[in-house]
Amino acid sequence: MGVATGPIRVVVAKPGLDGHDRGAKVIARALRDAGMEVIYTGLHQTPEQIVDTALQEDADAIGLSILSGAHNTLFAAVIDLLRERDAEDILVFGGGIIPEADIPPLKEKGVAEIFTPGATTASIVEWVRENVRQPAASGG
Repeated sequence: MGVATGPIRVVVAKPGLDGHDRGAKVIARALRDAGMEVIYTGLHQTPEQIVDTALQEDADAIGLSILSGAHNTLFAAVIDLLRERDAEDILVFGGGIIPEADIPPLKEKGVAEIFTPGATTASIVEWVRENVRQPAASGG
């Protein structure tokens, strides 16, 4: 993606058939309020749609919210598509109802971080700031 300038850009997406997006909207708003540019894709997105959006929007990260139990399949599909499209520099993180036992294998596949219920918006914002590229305008 070259030298990135401007605010961190995050695509927040709800993949699969899960129809509950309150948490995703709360995270999207928290990231936006923290000065990031957020593109919320809406409900029922396919991994292809999510990756296409991230590429079109020149995103730095993709945040996935999954409550449906399909996290192993959906996270892997997004990671695989990013690899296929030479876009592994786009960081993938997510949250939702994800059993603790599933987190290490997801991280091994390339998911940078998983936030489970109870994670604060402040902790998620802080993690994104510390782990996604820093905006060129930052002072330190």
